Amino acid sequence: MIRLLLLSTLSTLLLSGQAADKANERYRTPEGRQGMLGNLGASDRAERIHAQAIVQALDLKPGMAAADLGTGAGALLPALSAAVGPSGKVFAEDIFQDFLDSSRTKNFTLANVAWILGTERDPKLPASSIDAAATVDAYHHWDYPAEMLANLRRALKPGGRFAVADYYRRAGAMGPGPDALEHIRIDRDEVIKEVEAAGFKLLTTSDTAPGKQYIAVFTR
Repeated sequence: MIRLLLLSTLSTLLLSGQAADKANERYRTPEGRQGMLGNLGASDRAERIHAQAIVQALDLKPGMAAADLGTGAGALLPALSAAVGPSGKVFAEDIFQDFLDSSRTKNFTLANVAWILGTERDPKLPASSIDAAATVDAYHHWDYPAEMLANLRRALKPGGRFAVADYYRRAGAMGPGPDALEHIRIDRDEVIKEVEAAGFKLLTTSDTAPGKQYIAVFTR
């Protein structure tokens, strides 16, 4: 009986939010976020997040509208911008204005990019406006995944794609040691279940770095 009560309490806490409490510690202050921008804005960041593999997974075409959820310093934006072309549109979303400011500064030459300040529960994207969306090394930071996914689903067009690119929750995935076990909220299979429960259908999964990073692609 006590075990069932504890499990019920844990489930309630996860559903109500703060599911990624440990992962988000460094993001709660301007000083912490400024420190993170050194990594998010590094010159090799696009390579480390496998930007081209993400663009291919989204099956982007010229004229499409794409969204980068949790854009950080905007490392994915040049690849998205090039894929949709001048007639397309890219929405760079984040919940922190200082991250958006950094992203805009680094990518000010990208004429087809718009920056959007979202919230922990809603990316604030226009309804039925997005052909594809990606969240890169950010899904494990979502405190309110059910609400974020519901609002994302409303923003996607029918048949639109959603890619989660993230680390496995396994020892060694984020470098030597157990960092990923402490930092990553849930592993890939649980991510798939969570996204499917929000009304998405899994299309494909692949590893960008075997045993470390993966991409899971869903459709609305």
